Amino acid sequence: MQEIRISGEMIRLGQLLKLGGVVESGAAGKDLLGTGEVRVNGAVETRRGRQLHAGDVVEVGEWEFRVSA
Repeated sequence: MQEIRISGEMIRLGQLLKLGGVVESGAAGKDLLGTGEVRVNGAVETRRGRQLHAGDVVEVGEWEFRVSA
């Protein structure tokens, strides 16, 4: 599991996917989210603007990220 450190209180899901190297652009993130393959804390998430906070876990295929402050 890869830790993604944030400087503020939250990061948006689309930003995390780009920062983690899962996608290269916002458009690619939107397409990926439409497939139903992205899970946040175990639940399928389709909103690119979903706010993530410290402790949240994002899973996409073989990638797994934990948000940390």
